[in-house]
Amino acid sequence: MTTTALPAAPETGPAAGPRARVTALVLATAGFAVNFWAWALLSPLGPTYKELLALSPFEVSLLVAVPVVVGSLGRIVLGALTDRYGGRLMFALASLAGVLPVLFLAFAQSYPALLAGGLVLGLTGATFAIGVPYVNAWFPPQRRGLALGVFGMGNIGTAVSGFATPWLAERFGRPVPFLVVAGALVLIGLAFLAVGRDAPGTQPASEPFMTRFLAAARRRDTKELAGMYALTFGGFVAFGVYLPLYLKAGYHLSTADAAARAAGFVLLATLARPLGGALADRLDGRRVLGVGLAVVTACAIIVSFTPVMPVATVAFLTMALALGLGNGAVFALLGRAIPAPMVGSATGVVGAAGGLGGFLPPIVMGLILQATGSYSIGLMLLATMAFGAFVYCWFILGVRGE
Repeated sequence: MTTTALPAAPETGPAAGPRARVTALVLATAGFAVNFWAWALLSPLGPTYKELLALSPFEVSLLVAVPVVVGSLGRIVLGALTDRYGGRLMFALASLAGVLPVLFLAFAQSYPALLAGGLVLGLTGATFAIGVPYVNAWFPPQRRGLALGVFGMGNIGTAVSGFATPWLAERFGRPVPFLVVAGALVLIGLAFLAVGRDAPGTQPASEPFMTRFLAAARRRDTKELAGMYALTFGGFVAFGVYLPLYLKAGYHLSTADAAARAAGFVLLATLARPLGGALADRLDGRRVLGVGLAVVTACAIIVSFTPVMPVATVAFLTMALALGLGNGAVFALLGRAIPAPMVGSATGVVGAAGGLGGFLPPIVMGLILQATGSYSIGLMLLATMAFGAFVYCWFILGVRGE
């Protein structure tokens, strides 16, 4: 690997005790999980809305996609606002603001109303860009990888939604999961106001939004990490959404069996994030990311041939582990490389790239399947992109991970 590296962030940590750090981390992770459950409320109910409103497949896809796109792009704004006003206030305001679209969607009866509610609901998915600078400020550089990996486990809120939302809707009525999530958002918002604290020594950014955003977006390390996160987190999101369809078509599994296997993929990738961060704390973060990308390349090639189910299961679970390790390594690198007053803005850029990276692959896979009748070309395309990212990471990436 090359030794050329961009300047790292200052090696300073907050003067705070372990108890305060753990409290901040637990609060941020819980807030992230609840907001991600809110963000993912519409997707599990897609079949229900399709039947109730006689929607076309495209209309259902658009309904599910709107919160994803808004949540991805909204990270740019919320990340920059966090640099200015602090994570405590922004997490509280974003959580409480999320209550309004959730309650609106609980009783929405028309397709335009659902689209409008989903548009505003997307901001709950942007809270990721609040949590990263908030957690990052609480921990010294040598422990940020693990801390950010633990925080990243909050994306398990999407898996919780996949299981709990349709069950609550079927058993107690369609509005109930929305009401449950609205209550949880209120509790999180009030908890941040009551016991949340910004890290000691946190200095608010003084420059205007566009100045900070453009400065972060122009940095070489921000652009590099955005590309890596688009692949590692985008791959995780894309397979979480598309894997049930692939398993049903390729292996003729039942809907329940395919969904359970996809949930296992999401769970393993989520649990691997803190491990990736911890390894990046101890080792060269570029090597952790590079090894993960190499494993993704190999696994994508294997599953492109639709092997027997035991082999496919091992390959997909190994890919999930590698993607999770890559997720954790990316933000360990970001936490060290980006100056503290700019972490929120940089996180917004990188997080937006990851969200959009999860939005585009299912569309590409669907178009390739429609044109060729096979998933093989789409999976080989993933392998090609992962290999290219591996080569770049191993030999060119300028972010210091030591």
